[in-house]
Amino acid sequence: MFIRSTPLVLACLLAAGCSSVTPHYDARFGEAVRDARKKMTLNPNAGKNGDPVTGMDGRASREAMVQYQESYKTPPPVTNVINIGGGIGSQGGGSGK
Repeated sequence: MFIRSTPLVLACLLAAGCSSVTPHYDARFGEAVRDARKKMTLNPNAGKNGDPVTGMDGRASREAMVQYQESYKTPPPVTNVINIGGGIGSQGGGSGK
């Protein structure tokens, strides 16, 4: 009896080894990321528009870029904030009795 059932069990094991264990997870892999990127894109066809950007002339745009680049060469001075939300030693309230 054992000898007759052994080939049947082996055939079932081989058939189970060929089956897929993941139930189609790969078919939708990355769908959430693509959907989020699509929702965050303001104008998906912006690259197809050949018109120049309107609103700033060349001189103002260049000056803005120069100031932006200079801000990294000489950053603004650091200000020390000792107490946020009130004076030093204040008890709150606002009326100094």
